[in-house]
Formats: sequence, C-alpha cells, structure tokens
Amino acid sequence: MFIAGFTGVLGRLIELDPVVLVWHRMTWAAALMALFLVLRKEMQRFRFKDVARMGGVGVLLCLHWIFFYASIKASNVSIGVVCFSLVGFFTALLEPIINRHRFSVREFLFSILTVCGVYLIFQFDTQYRLGIALGIVSSALYALFAIANQHVGKHYEAKNMLFWEMVGGIVVLSVILPVCNAFLPVGKFLPTGMDYPYMAFMVVVCTIGLCLLQIIVLQKIDAFTVNLTYNLEPVYSIILAMLIFQEYHELNLSFVLGIALIIVSVVLQTWSKVRVKNPA
Repeated sequence: MFIAGFTGVLGRLIELDPVVLVWHRMTWAAALMALFLVLRKEMQRFRFKDVARMGGVGVLLCLHWIFFYASIKASNVSIGVVCFSLVGFFTALLEPIINRHRFSVREFLFSILTVCGVYLIFQFDTQYRLGIALGIVSSALYALFAIANQHVGKHYEAKNMLFWEMVGGIVVLSVILPVCNAFLPVGKFLPTGMDYPYMAFMVVVCTIGLCLLQIIVLQKIDAFTVNLTYNLEPVYSIILAMLIFQEYHELNLSFVLGIALIIVSVVLQTWSKVRVKNPA
C-alpha cells in the first residue's frame, strides 16, 4: 500500500483550494468509475434509499479529504499525515458507541500514546497549529467514514458503492462550493499546468487504482492483513515529503519525539491485533 503515501504529497503539489481539489478528485473518479462499470456491464440499479446511504458515506469521505488537504496546505505534508494517525484514537472512542459493542480499554490506552505524540508535535512551531487542528478534525472524520463504510459496505458490491460514494460527495460539494466562494474565495477552479498530470495520477492510481487493488488483494488475503499495511502510510508520506519538499529542515526534537510515540502506538496496536487474531 505504498501508493497511499502519495496522496498527501500530491495534495501539496496540486495548486487548487482544498474544496476545489476534492471536487475534481471525486468528479474525475466518478466519471472513470461509471465508464468502467458500464463497459464491464457491472453497473447495478439501486433504490433511492440505498443510493442515499452510499452517498452519505461519500459525504464523510469528501469532508475528510477537505480537512486533510487544508491541513497540509496550512502546514506541511508531514504534519498532515501525522495527524492522520489519530484515526486509531477516534475509532477506539467512537466505534463502541456507534456499533454498540464492548469498549476496548487496551486499544484506547494505545491510542493515547498517539495523542501524546501529536501534542508534542503541536508544541514544535506555533505557525503550524492551524494545520494540526485541521488535521485532527480530518482524522475524526475519517474514523467516522471508516465505521460507516464498514457498516454500509456489507450490503453492496464494492465498485458500485465506490461510484455512489463519489457521487454523494460531488452533490454536497457542488452545493457548498458557491457558499464557500462567497465568504472565502477559492481562487481558480480549473487545474492548470502540472495540476493535470498530478490530478490524473491521484484519481487513477491513488483513488480508483488503490480501491480496485484492495478488492483484488482481499480475494487473496484477509482484510486484517490488508488493514495493517495502512499503518505505514504516514511513514511513506513523511519520507516522500522529505525527499520532494526537504521538510526535514523544518523539524526539531519535539517533532521527532512525537513521531516516535506515534510509531510506538502503531506497533503496539498492530501487536495487539496480531495477538488477538493468533492467540498462543
């Protein structure tokens, strides 16, 4: 899942406002998915109720992307993806409430390490605090999306669900874009120059390609193993950001210590899940 690490880097490279960027990402992805489903004769018909359910999940995804890219543009790629690590904390907190199952104290305590890591990072430079705050909201929204996606996804075929998630996001974004532009001008609406190849790569590889690859992989190995690979996404993104944007010049000891705590948290959560899945 090294591909996932490019998402944050591309969000920094594309010179579009976050809301506009997400609108293009979802519109391009929906158009390509529609073409793919029609050519393969896999497009399914759904009742409006089902479309609304899948579209509602897509709204959570589009809101997550907006705050994620806003975080990166207000700070840098490293901070945006590190804040994404808080997804585990919010999932441990929200999933038992939403799905009404037993609260895991162990998972919550492991996630607290991530919170402590983000707090240390929060201290390293006041100019990035807005970006960190946006990143925290982004991770909470992704936790809600993941919970909803898991619940709703049990009832629908994955490729068709992806298409209607994109459509749901497009509808909401098309409504809020004029409102956002009235109060906070979003600048240019159309990509220019290198925005086009970057956007094409994001849509084809990081959105549709990654989703379809996951579907294929899930036919070979279990979802548990696939999900563990996503724990490394912040590491991939930070390495790419250091190579492309030379962000290591902006980092200090508190950032490094914060990253270390987050990595420890990820390792402990992974070890805990492996132990539960394969008890001695």
